[in-house]
Amino acid sequence: MTDKPFGVNLTFLPTVSSPDYPGYIRAILDGGIKAVETAGNNPQKWLPALHEAGVKVIHKCTSVRHALKAESIGCDAVSVDGFECGGHPGEDDVPNFILLPRAAEELKIPFVASGGMADGRSLVAALALGAEGMNMGTRFIATREAPVHENVKQAIVAASELDTRLVMRPLRNTERVLKNAAVERLIEKERALGAALKFDDIIEEVAGVYPKIMREGAMDAGAWSCGMVAGLINDVPTVKQLIDRIMREAEEIIGQRLARFAAR
Repeated sequence: MTDKPFGVNLTFLPTVSSPDYPGYIRAILDGGIKAVETAGNNPQKWLPALHEAGVKVIHKCTSVRHALKAESIGCDAVSVDGFECGGHPGEDDVPNFILLPRAAEELKIPFVASGGMADGRSLVAALALGAEGMNMGTRFIATREAPVHENVKQAIVAASELDTRLVMRPLRNTERVLKNAAVERLIEKERALGAALKFDDIIEEVAGVYPKIMREGAMDAGAWSCGMVAGLINDVPTVKQLIDRIMREAEEIIGQRLARFAAR
C-alpha cells in the first residue's frame, strides 16, 4: 500500500522449517525495509544479514528476561508486550504498569510499549514508564486502511474490555482472543479435557481460521487475536486521523494536565 516501506513484522515460528526464512529475509533486504520487528523465536541467526544491510531489529518480548536476552544477542531495541495485549502475552501474566518500569530498570537499549496502547493517554503513560514510544496492534486493525473485513473492525468497536478470553493456557501457548462461538467451544474443550488437552483437540478452532475471519468476515470461524484495548476503541478512523489525534491528545496532556503538576 506504499512505495516507501519502512518496517515489517517477521514471526519466527518454531513449527516452521527454517529454510523458509532466507526468502523472507531476502524480500526484506530487496524491499528497502528499514526496520523489522521479530517475534516468536530467537532471531540471532538472521541478525548479521539484517544489520549488514542497515536494518534495525526490534524483538518482541513478554518478559524482562527475554528482553535482556534480545539485548545480549544484538537486537537494536525491544517491544515489551504486557499481559493486556492481544495475541500471545507469554506465561508470566505481568501487566504493563509493572513490566515497563522493570524493563526501564534493566535494559540499556531502547524499548517501546506494547499491549493496551490506543490513544494519547497510552503514549504519555508509556513515556512516563520509561518507553521510547508505543506499539499498537488491535487499534491499527480498526482503521480504514487495514486490509481486513469490515466485520472485524466493527467487532472491535463493539467490544468492551471484558470481551477477550485467554485460550491455550494448558498448552503453555496462551493467546488473548475476542470471544465468539468458536472460542466458547475451545474453552469448553479445555475445561473438559484439562491436563490431557492436545493441540489436535482444538485444531478446528485455531488452525487456518484467519483467512475466513480477516478476509471473509466470518466472525465465528475460529479464535482470533484481540487485545483488551478494544474497550478503548470506538471508531474506525484513517491512520492519519488516528496518529494526528494521538499526538494532539498527548501534547495536551503533557502541556496542560502534567504542566499543572510541574508548576506546584
